Amino acid sequence: MPPPPTKWKGHCEFTGQRTCNNKLVGARNLLKEALEEPPFENFFHGTHTAAEAAGAFVEDAGVFGNAKGTAAGMAPGAHVAMYKVCNDKVGCTESAILAAMDSLGLGSLPFFDDPIAIGAFSAIQSGIFVSCSAANSGPEYGTLSNEAPWILTVGASTIDRKIAALAKLGNGAKYQGETLFQPSNFSSELLPLVYPGLNGNNESAFCTPGSLDNFDVKGKVVVCDLGKISSVLKGQEVLRAGGAAVILTSPEIVGYSTPTSAYPLPAVQVGFGASFAIKSYINSSSTAQATILFEGTIIGDSLAPEVVFFSSRGPSQESPGILKPDIIGPGVNILAAWGVSVDNKVPSYNVVSGTSMSCPHLSGIAALLKSAHPDWSPAAIKSAIMTTADTKNLGGLPIVDQRHLKADIFATGAGHVNPNRANDPGLVYDIHPDDYIPYLCGLSYTDREIGILVQRKVVCANVKVIAEAQLNYPSFSIILGSTSQYYTRTLTNVGPANSTYSVDIDVPFGLGVSVNPSQITFSEWNQKVTYSVEFISQVRENRGNHSFAQGALTWISQKHTVRTPISVIFK
Repeated sequence: MPPPPTKWKGHCEFTGQRTCNNKLVGARNLLKEALEEPPFENFFHGTHTAAEAAGAFVEDAGVFGNAKGTAAGMAPGAHVAMYKVCNDKVGCTESAILAAMDSLGLGSLPFFDDPIAIGAFSAIQSGIFVSCSAANSGPEYGTLSNEAPWILTVGASTIDRKIAALAKLGNGAKYQGETLFQPSNFSSELLPLVYPGLNGNNESAFCTPGSLDNFDVKGKVVVCDLGKISSVLKGQEVLRAGGAAVILTSPEIVGYSTPTSAYPLPAVQVGFGASFAIKSYINSSSTAQATILFEGTIIGDSLAPEVVFFSSRGPSQESPGILKPDIIGPGVNILAAWGVSVDNKVPSYNVVSGTSMSCPHLSGIAALLKSAHPDWSPAAIKSAIMTTADTKNLGGLPIVDQRHLKADIFATGAGHVNPNRANDPGLVYDIHPDDYIPYLCGLSYTDREIGILVQRKVVCANVKVIAEAQLNYPSFSIILGSTSQYYTRTLTNVGPANSTYSVDIDVPFGLGVSVNPSQITFSEWNQKVTYSVEFISQVRENRGNHSFAQGALTWISQKHTVRTPISVIFK
């Protein structure tokens, strides 16, 4: 289990526009190019996300004949009110964001200076559920946004559909990747393979505009590294220089992730392992050859859902006593409506990736849950989503990250959303908006700062202040030293009137956990029962070199399984 840094770095500050440190800017620039967003993406981002949340059923949807089928949003019968809050000239103004607070894909810190957190608190006071993107700054720890506990913070995962292609080399090796544009008239005959960056030419390695003027790429397959510019522009440069096709190679940070789009010529994007092998082959051969074999749409990836490299990771910087992200959802190569046609078809669709795609999936699911349970509060809806989440992939194994290693709790949160189970969670952890005030006082915010958030006068001296981890949240996030810690949670029965639950504990490494009582019986619907948990500190030697651990506390009845994830950071 890789350790998180001792001091979380990389968050963005909101200053009318968002400004970030250089490291995070580099990650976001890589993301922008890796996600293959065309120049007009900003104008159709809202179209795409709205369709994911509530798009109507449309038959024979797809792009370039791929990902074909009936398209629909998560809640196709829902109504959508959309507001444009950002533009290329002035960025994202606070006034615009505050005016558009039903669901967002933006983020910043801290809570009392964060217009999203402020607007979201006002929304939940009115019974409006708020979901936000975790941000696209992964895979490093402590890179997420939208950390407020009254917001559902959503990370991004893959789906079990690949728009597949193979990079076939002259030595017979084949490496799978993805590409949206798959021309049927492209020959499978091997062509000369070149890497313009072989001799250390940085610009030509990234195939930036004009960088291939001094290279003979005519009729050849050209290797271009991800980075610096969009892959569309890389493809345009190769096309201008006379190249026949492109293999887009990924740095180590990307892992096996292959977000794709519509390239302007035959192309395939491959992950880091394949990228390393392809470059090694070029280095070892004076007559390197390659071609691209298009495989079309393939359904059934057993590793899905897989956490994608760009999905921002926890822990929360502003409130480490709250586990974030809360959940992951589909956010890679998502087909949805688009403002213009990319393949001369109407209605027009496009494939886009990002946590901005996973967020509206959860918004739509929340709308369905609210429709089915109109009496549920925003916190109850969040709890239902989190406590019923999947922790295993389609192959029945633990969810993995972009390296194909077991994804940790700061990547997945509670796990991957399971809408059907969320509709019948059995129990929920509910929170009234006023319950956040003792929590905010516990963050050492001033009365004035809390007043900005809750829009009324607050005097913390008159409030029973609680620790962060004492908030009635559907997860535990513990920072543990040498002293054991004790917290309570209150469950509300939204299942059968008469039901009994027994606790099962997946104890995090390096500590002990005690739950009292170990069995809870409900005799009526909407009944509330409180239980306590003691997190028992053990000798440091038992922790080895681990800086954090994870586990879960699960309440199990004959019909329901209510899982509460636990993260523990050792100090």
